[in-house]
Amino acid sequence: MDSNAFVYTTYIRTTPERLWQALTDPSFTRRYWGAEFATDWRTGSTMDWTERGATVTDPEQVVLESTPHRRLSYTWHTFTPEWARSVGVADDVRARLAAEPRSKVTFEIEPLGELVRLTVVHDGFAAGSTARGMIEHGWPALLSNLKTLLETGELLPEPEPEPEPEPEPASRITSGTGRA
Repeated sequence: MDSNAFVYTTYIRTTPERLWQALTDPSFTRRYWGAEFATDWRTGSTMDWTERGATVTDPEQVVLESTPHRRLSYTWHTFTPEWARSVGVADDVRARLAAEPRSKVTFEIEPLGELVRLTVVHDGFAAGSTARGMIEHGWPALLSNLKTLLETGELLPEPEPEPEPEPEPASRITSGTGRA
């Protein structure tokens, strides 16, 4: 693991078998992630990544490690123009993502009685990585949705958009004190 890695741990009231299914079964991943993966989940196998109607196939998009109910690792997906359009990523952002080295994600599953500890390690980012900045916000929301689905059978509601900040009154901005 590198120093620029993203690490997130959560505890879920489920079994390792059910969590594995949630990470690998397309009908499950589609519900909480909006993405599905076509692969046999064997180490070295390629993965097709489908999200919002765009399918990405790339020989470098592979399963790195697969120990059912314990550990799953794969290379992060390929940032194609089709994928970017389908998820609303601007062309300039997609170009920055595509220029970065491919990262990888690892899911560590540890049974703890009635709970499972899930640790997600996403690493392999260059300094100043655009992808690293994006996943920092994406993983917590996605994993919260996964946890809620496994524990309740329901998804989290869509968050309401944050309100726009009120503009500063002109008198505070131009008061001549140099401070607002």
